[in-house]
Amino acid sequence: MRHYLRLVDTNTTGRRNDVTPVFADAEALGEMVRDLLAPFASASFDAVAGIDALGFVLGGAMAFHAHKGFLAIRKGGKLPSESHSISFRDYSGDDKSLSIRAGSIPQGLRVVLVDDWVETGAQVSAAVKLVEREGGRIVGITALNIDSNAVTRVLCSRYECHSLWPVGEANDA
Repeated sequence: MRHYLRLVDTNTTGRRNDVTPVFADAEALGEMVRDLLAPFASASFDAVAGIDALGFVLGGAMAFHAHKGFLAIRKGGKLPSESHSISFRDYSGDDKSLSIRAGSIPQGLRVVLVDDWVETGAQVSAAVKLVEREGGRIVGITALNIDSNAVTRVLCSRYECHSLWPVGEANDA
């Protein structure tokens, strides 16, 4: 197991583990960012898109490290400017939406999408649709963990997907 993954708090409620302890350790965060980017080292991409909120931390750090732009995919209703949105139903059955600033994705922009923890794949699927609907092209998807289920398997069959968490070790609570 990678050194920094030992910092992830697995003693949590629900399906997610708490990755924020990794963010407090500069060396661990740097190593994680390099590992999230590594699968795309030979890929040509223009920007990193991060999903609100922890995807912002990871995506911003990845974009900075790779000398690329960063696209913020916000929770619906949070942008103070013209935006485009997409709705989805999350793992709890709640209807939610994601938004992106109108005009922030030039036609053909090649994007690596990042989030911290992908459980059902509904939120990441919505983010992919939003980026593509706006004219971007998803180069790949990366996360600390991507659970295996019908939705995530479809995503991984269509896009290059990478997870840092060892298979079978995610918190399945």
